[in-house]
Amino acid sequence: MAEYRLERIGRLIQELIGSLIVESRIKDPRVDPLLSITRVKVSRDLSFADVYVSGYKTPESLGKGIAGLQSAAGFIQAQLNAGMRIRQIPRLRFHEDPGLREGFELIKKIEGLVRNDGT
Repeated sequence: MAEYRLERIGRLIQELIGSLIVESRIKDPRVDPLLSITRVKVSRDLSFADVYVSGYKTPESLGKGIAGLQSAAGFIQAQLNAGMRIRQIPRLRFHEDPGLREGFELIKKIEGLVRNDGT
């Protein structure tokens, strides 16, 4: 039962942070609206939430976006506090998740193989 609750809280945090990014409510210029929150892992005691961020841009711009999100963590936590009904809002830690970019690169490689094989 506790695992299900942690997953629900993680999904809610993911949705709320994603909407803050898409709506450009985070005013840091490093935070690109094309950043994507891929998953959120909440600790058992709700003290921390590891937020994994991905994007298809260069690793340098993704790193800048993560730094911008980490810089705006206080604002994001305040927005989470307003949008969630739990006693304790976890402290946010942002990490790079290269999965989306690697997926695009893999698709490009496969398309290149198909084109070369078809000629």
